[in-house]
Amino acid sequence: MANLKITGREELIKKIISKKEFSQLPKKDVEKVFEKFDKEQFVDSEKVKLTRDLLRKMYSVFVSQKILNIKDKNAEWVLKKHMSTKERFDYYKEVYEKLLKGYKKINIFDLGCGVNGFSYKFFKNVDVNYIGVEAMGQLVEFMNYYFAKEKLKTKAIHESLFELEKIKKIISKIKGRRVVFLFKTLDSLEMIERDYSKKLLREIVPMVDKVVVSFATKSLIAKKNFNAQRVWFEKFVKEEFEILDDFEVGSERYVVFCK
Repeated sequence: MANLKITGREELIKKIISKKEFSQLPKKDVEKVFEKFDKEQFVDSEKVKLTRDLLRKMYSVFVSQKILNIKDKNAEWVLKKHMSTKERFDYYKEVYEKLLKGYKKINIFDLGCGVNGFSYKFFKNVDVNYIGVEAMGQLVEFMNYYFAKEKLKTKAIHESLFELEKIKKIISKIKGRRVVFLFKTLDSLEMIERDYSKKLLREIVPMVDKVVVSFATKSLIAKKNFNAQRVWFEKFVKEEFEILDDFEVGSERYVVFCK
């Protein structure tokens, strides 16, 4: 019956993050996922396993362990090692040209950026101040190492997207024209807290020129096409904001909207 022993909540969370891949996730994210499984029907070992499984699905499943262990590689190598950016790699130039058309100077806030900061050199003919916000601390360190080495006008910040006031403060501190990217991010937020995306968007859309949300149109593993419709998202955006563009490039759908 040892495995049925009741362990304190904080001790279980410590155990969850003792695994290296979860060690630099914001405590807020870990706690919110843990709450989903902190139920009477689960023994402590199940709570730990289920929490780790969902955290892995949200964060580390996309990341090759090589990324976390090798720093002196070029941007192309990194973008092709991360499952999400690998799919976008051949289309970066086209996507950024469409999204940044008409801008000469812009501040980009890339929320839940993963390793997307390594795509900085695909910004052409636009003076971009790039701020990436990412929950995996290992990826933040890796991006900042690259930015410093390349002397780029950019930085990555280690923060949870569930820290809404902190996200708003990050955006409000930078003056000038502002665009927010949320590439393949909303589904992960919804896994943890239903309708949190709506709460986030209601707060940040009025602060910026426009927001770009993307969804995958092809499964990462099976590479099969699937319906990229998000009925709840489309209904919400149509009711609350003005849609500026809606297009597909590669295996990704981009929806652009403003206040």
